[in-house]
Amino acid sequence: MPAGYTECEHVPLSYRDQGAIRPLPKDDLCTADDYWSLPDGVRAELIDGDLWDLASPSRMHQRIVSMLTTRLSNHIEDRGGTCEVYPAPFAVNLFADDSTFVEPDVSVICDHDKLSDRGCEGAPDFVAEVVSPSNPGMDYLTKLNLYRMAGVREYWICDPLQERVMVYVFDSASVVQVYGFSTPVPSTIFPGFEFDFGRVVGN
Repeated sequence: MPAGYTECEHVPLSYRDQGAIRPLPKDDLCTADDYWSLPDGVRAELIDGDLWDLASPSRMHQRIVSMLTTRLSNHIEDRGGTCEVYPAPFAVNLFADDSTFVEPDVSVICDHDKLSDRGCEGAPDFVAEVVSPSNPGMDYLTKLNLYRMAGVREYWICDPLQERVMVYVFDSASVVQVYGFSTPVPSTIFPGFEFDFGRVVGN
């Protein structure tokens, strides 16, 4: 099982060797203070009172994030848009109440009032996550539900191992589309934008 950080104040921060998730007594729930007090170079997300380790990304993971960020930014700028695109590490205070901090691989924020020196205070409009082989359930289940509840408009789950992209549009219909890497993936909320994962992973 993936390792959640289960003790914030009583144990030295040694995250990767925690072999199982243990339920926390209520008094030991991690908080925003614990999140912002992480040592330099340590990245984690605060979800349901646990700090979750963010594994070091692979080269392909970073290639996808870098190229998706660049092409989204160029598309928005070329059309005179003002939305801002941020790759991880970028802190998103998902519900704007300091209860949940995530670091999506790619975030697009169109409401500039949500941007602060800390990152984003509230839900981004667009989020993309590149699935980590060590913890696929985080992107497919946990974050899917969190992003839906928080008000993210469009969510891409990019899975290099499965060569598949799942695109969720969280409107009244909650539409989901599934694409293989052989087919360019279009965005619903950014008309005219599409991303060719096959070309990215094939180079």
